[in-house]
Amino acid sequence: MQLSHDRAEGYFFVRATRERSIVVVDRELHRSFLMAPDQVVEDWPVAAVADLDPASMRRILDLEPEVVVLGTGLRQRFPAQAALIPLLTLGIGVEAMDNAAAARTYNLLAGEGRRVVAAFILPGRPQPPT
Repeated sequence: MQLSHDRAEGYFFVRATRERSIVVVDRELHRSFLMAPDQVVEDWPVAAVADLDPASMRRILDLEPEVVVLGTGLRQRFPAQAALIPLLTLGIGVEAMDNAAAARTYNLLAGEGRRVVAAFILPGRPQPPT
């Protein structure tokens, strides 16, 4: 499901991070999701860094990023190199960090007008792909 509510700053931004959720503008999300300045995609079926694979990375490519900020939960974790191949072969940088740091980094880059995509991993049950 894509969010399309009003964006006070002109782009989607993270208002707060919590242990099991993230607040985007005024909506609290409890499952992993992707976010670009102009859209939020709530159905990213990843619940842990170990779930990352080339298919999950290709979903990120649909948002046409110049850089990807990967929020890996409460702690920074690094994905397997093989999972990143779809992004790296196109020269798209990927930075892995905990969700709070990813939110701050995303907000900064989006506020500068960069085409950043944040991928946040939350511990809730993932949605099955549609």
